Amino acid sequence: MSSGNTSKYLKYAIGEILLVMIGILLALQVNNWNENRKERNQENAILTQLQAEFKSNLSQLDDKIKSKKESIKSALRLFTYVDYPEMRIKDSVDFYLGRTIPYTTFDPIINDLASSGELRLISNNSLKRKLSRWTSEIADLREDELQWKDYRDNKYVPFLIEYYQLRTVRKLANESNVLGKYLIEDDPTTVMNSEIGESVHQHDFNDLLNHPDFEDHLERCLTKNRHSLNQSLILRKRVVELLNTLNAEIDQ
Repeated sequence: MSSGNTSKYLKYAIGEILLVMIGILLALQVNNWNENRKERNQENAILTQLQAEFKSNLSQLDDKIKSKKESIKSALRLFTYVDYPEMRIKDSVDFYLGRTIPYTTFDPIINDLASSGELRLISNNSLKRKLSRWTSEIADLREDELQWKDYRDNKYVPFLIEYYQLRTVRKLANESNVLGKYLIEDDPTTVMNSEIGESVHQHDFNDLLNHPDFEDHLERCLTKNRHSLNQSLILRKRVVELLNTLNAEIDQ
């Protein structure tokens, strides 16, 4: 500087500063790239996990839908026996009675991404909205299912106990594995107890079918299960939509 080379020194200093800034910007760029890559890897892992979970949820939901359809079909068949006494056959009455008693609840895998903070990693906004609605939609269905469970436990089953013998009904239900086929695993070594035999007490199914309250209980069975079936079918559409979106995102 003392020799009059000020401009050359300033150019050199500015060059050094620019090099440092470029280095910092490149380092930031590389860091951002690494962070984005990590987040995309995390997102793909989350999407793959969600895909497996919703496939499992769909399989379980389909089983519960089948169970509800059986209850509805059985209630309608028993209505026919109420209205047309000449069609009544004891084994058939017992068979369909056993299929009005069960209740099923949909208990899916729930991955609460919002509370864990992982929802932000999902880049598809449409998928985010669908996932954020998932918990509330399950709650709506479960509320309907539990209403039938409560009615069944507190009114329908006590009525059947008072006016019929459930031992024979349960025997037929166990023999046809009406509940076993909805176990969480399809295990052939698991069998329902079908050795309880028939009741030794006299029981006339005509007394049950002719009782004025019986058709009211059937109406509750039909209405409650039909409503939760409709909710289940709506929820099934949601699951299929989610799976289609997840599949598309994973295949990208």
